This record gives sequence, structure tokens and C-alpha cells, in this order.
Amino acid sequence: MNTRILYLILSITAIITACGEAKTPSPQEPVEFTDEQLLDSVQYRAFLYFWNGSDTVSGMSKERIHMDGVYPQKDQDVITSGGSGFGLMTVIAAVNRGWITRQQAVERLSKMTAFLEKADRFHGAWPHWWYDYNGKVKAFSTKDDGGDIVETSFIAQGLLVCREYFKNGNEQEKALAARMDQLWKTIDFNFYTRGGNSLYWHWSPKYQWDMNFQIRGYNECLITYLLAASSPTHPVSPKVYHQGWAMNGGIKSANTKYGYSYGLKHQDNPEYGGPLFWAHYSYLGLDPRGLKDTYADYEQETKNQVLINFKWCVENPHAYKNYGPNNWGLTASYSPSGYAAHAPGVDRDLGVITPTAAVSSIVYTPQESLRAIRNWFTNYHSKLWGEYGFYDAFSDQENWYPKHYLAIDQGPMVVMIENYRSELFWKLFMNCSEVQEGLIKLGFESPYLSGPKK
Repeated sequence: MNTRILYLILSITAIITACGEAKTPSPQEPVEFTDEQLLDSVQYRAFLYFWNGSDTVSGMSKERIHMDGVYPQKDQDVITSGGSGFGLMTVIAAVNRGWITRQQAVERLSKMTAFLEKADRFHGAWPHWWYDYNGKVKAFSTKDDGGDIVETSFIAQGLLVCREYFKNGNEQEKALAARMDQLWKTIDFNFYTRGGNSLYWHWSPKYQWDMNFQIRGYNECLITYLLAASSPTHPVSPKVYHQGWAMNGGIKSANTKYGYSYGLKHQDNPEYGGPLFWAHYSYLGLDPRGLKDTYADYEQETKNQVLINFKWCVENPHAYKNYGPNNWGLTASYSPSGYAAHAPGVDRDLGVITPTAAVSSIVYTPQESLRAIRNWFTNYHSKLWGEYGFYDAFSDQENWYPKHYLAIDQGPMVVMIENYRSELFWKLFMNCSEVQEGLIKLGFESPYLSGPKK
């Protein structure tokens, strides 16, 4: 290892241990990193978003951080539930990397747990957003002012990972694990079926079920259905998965692009697959390798979605500036005209590259992802690299390089890089007894399941 890099890493560790706070490394980072050193830097900087950039009182993750200080709707203090779920996992990654101590992790996670225990909930589900650290719901939209079972499932995924990590630790760690376990058990997944055979995304104390957003067809919500089936206290029946999520088998398709097949479709059935966060959010903990059910081989499904996304950018039908094998990745993020669900397709590719798309896909396409990471770090450093690593999105076509970050894009980079390096989160989540029982209940196969398939 380069002695300068070794000194940098040791210095960071010393600062953390002494001060109890992760400090930003020197801005004079060398550009000739090995792959491991490059991943160290990208993963560490993204972790800092959740460690140094989170709300100072609650420890929860801010929805966004704009380094230019310009925020939409004056929401610079808004706390995100799903992003905080990812944030829980980044703390564990930091312990595993030696960036913080276990004690520092317990202190931060205890603070976050205390917030979740007192924050607004609706039939066990947390809302999409809260105001600052007081835990009062902030409406995501007019009628989305109550429980959000999808964002709640991202929190639950993080809670379960943390519980598994600390459940056999010292007394303080065991107590924290028990509190997290209790939070998980109080999520009333069954309420969000409305008494039928599908999950519904939202419930409002004022508008009830007016959002009427049924969760059906393939997207980022597989984790929601798995956890709903896995709940030891408020489980849903397999019918909810098969009739709701899988649309009575209608979820299956037979599409092929660039020689890569993909067998699952969203209700809108995008021709080239959807934005790449579909291949990330559910699989932060849920290991797709060897994961199969009656509808899909998820190892192949996730990898092929990423490869189609990659090939679209390489072929570049719109002839956008600088698209190519070292500059690719379409997923939901900022765009010059606002937030957009960027994806391959004539109408969905707006010329905006989102680094998390390629970075978080490293578990599926390591060579392609590393080439993009190295290109951005080396050739776009002054435009894309800041205190918390790569900025959220950019467009060479529009000469647009905003210094903005989003929690839901930063978190998957930390977690998926860790899964690529150590498989840590896959091992923790897949070894949860409830998760294994839920997988069996829904008819999944996985190398983690030692019991008979049902």
C-alpha cells in the first residue's frame, strides 16, 4: 500500500478515536488509487453524509444536503425515513471498516432508535418525512401525510441488520438490539393490506386510503413484501405476495434487450427496465445470489437490468455528450428540471448520469462500475467530488454539475460497496430467522435456507 495512503487511513482512524467524530480526509487525495484504495475513499466519503451530515440531535439522516445552500421548499432540515434506514446500515459498515468504534456506533444508533421510538407513526409505519428532530410528520405530498409502508420497510431492513450485528455483544449492545427488535415487531404490515390481498403504500389519518397506491409489479418494493411476510407479529399471507406484488402471475414477462433477458415487469412495463435503484434498495440486505421463486431468478434479473442500463449508455441512442463505458448509470435523481426517474428509454433518458447507479451496482458489474468510478474520480474530480464524495447527478450535455446530495442515493453506495467487499449486510440480513421463515413462506429458494422448501 502506498505509504501516503496508509498514513491517511491511520490518521483518519486516530482522529475518529480521539474525537468521536469522523473527519473528512485531506482534500489532497492522490488520483492514482488502487481499486481498493479508490473504494475506501468513495465508501468513506459517502458514509460521512450520514455521520457528519445527519441531524445533530436525533442522528437521523437529512433528506438532502446542498453544498451551495440553495434548497427547494426550504426543506434543508427535513429528515428522511428511508434514507435513515440506509443510514443505520452505513454505521455498521463504518465499524467493519474501522472508521468508528463499536461504542461510537452504539451511541449513534441508540440516539436514532430513541428518535424512532417517539416519532410519529401510523399503525406502526413511519412517514416518508419528519420535521427536523421533533419527530412530527412532514407531508411528502398533500395526501401523503401519514404512514409509508415502503419507506418503513427500508428502516426495518436497517434495524434487522443492526440487531443481528449487536445481539450477541455486551450488555449495552444487547439492550440496543432488543429495542430495535421491538420497533420491528410493532410495524403493522397487515393493516396496510386494507383487508385484501395486496399491500398499499400509504395511509393518512386525515385522508385515509385516498392515495390508493397499490404496490404491484416489479420495482424497489420486493423487500416490503418479504418483510411483511416475515413479520412475527403482523404478518401477511402468501396470497398478498402472489396476488398483489406478482399480480396473479402478471408480473412475469419475456423481454430481451442487447441479448440480456429480464423476466419481471412493473405495471408500466418500461421497455428497457426501470431506474437502477430497483436493483439496489431491496438488495441491500436481501442477497440476490441464488435467490429464486416461481417468478424469477433474482441473481440474473438484477444483473441483467444493470447490464441493459450499461449497454444503453454505451450505445447512446440520443448521442448525449460523453456517454460511454466509463460514464454510465441511469437512476432516479436530480435533473436540471427537478427530480426524475432516469432510466433507459427514448423518453426516460434525459442526459443525466447519476453516480450511485454505477457505484451501487458494483456487486453486479464490478469491472464496469470500477471503470466509471475511476473515470469520475480522475477526470471529473473538480466537478463531481465534494465533502461527501460524488455529487448526486450531473449532465455533460447540459454543462450541469450541482453540488447536491440525496440520502437515498448516498446510502446504497456505502452498503453495496461493503457487500462487494465483505458480503457483510447480505450475511446479517439473510441469517435473520424471520427473514428465512418469510422466504420459505413465499416459496423462495436461497443458499441461506437450510430447511425444506415450502
